[in-house]
Amino acid sequence: MSEPAGKRLKTNVPMCKAHRVLESSNAKQNLPSVVEEGLCGVSTSVMEFAYRLEALAKIFEQDDLPLSHVAAFFHQESMREQAQAEAMLQYLSERGGHYCNKVIQRPGTEQVCALLPALELMLGQWKEEMAIMVELCQLAREHEDPHTTSVIKSHFLSPLVPKIKLMGDLLTNTRKVGCTTDGTGGFGEYLIDQLYKELSSA
Repeated sequence: MSEPAGKRLKTNVPMCKAHRVLESSNAKQNLPSVVEEGLCGVSTSVMEFAYRLEALAKIFEQDDLPLSHVAAFFHQESMREQAQAEAMLQYLSERGGHYCNKVIQRPGTEQVCALLPALELMLGQWKEEMAIMVELCQLAREHEDPHTTSVIKSHFLSPLVPKIKLMGDLLTNTRKVGCTTDGTGGFGEYLIDQLYKELSSA
């Protein structure tokens, strides 16, 4: 039995409420409105994640904190997040849905001044993104949209698993070599920067 009009299942998926007042597309291919709202909202969140990673990259390109390989890693991951957001928007379009342009929020990296908090922020972001993707899958399943469930699992959720494991391992190594939250672990940060160089060339 379908969910009554106006009633929403409790979820942390960043829904796009603007879809409630926009007319549905005549070309929509059995895409439930609530799933469309979820796809629209999640794609904006992924864009914000990409913006945050790019902001972190800029921090480590500065003269007072020159970690070029770390910066390149953050930039690369930012580009990948942007590509994921674009892929989700493409899927939304293919299903006959529409995207509501929204203001991208500030990256929230103003207080980051060292490698350790940057990596912690990145790990937290990927865990948040994974939780959102899991809930989006559940939302699609509950509204009988198996195609969206399959696409989200294979193209957006699965790639996050090795990223989270890698970041957890890097954080462990970062703490072991003496990196701190205030940037006083200078040599340790240099060692991690060299590790990123090896990762990028692998």
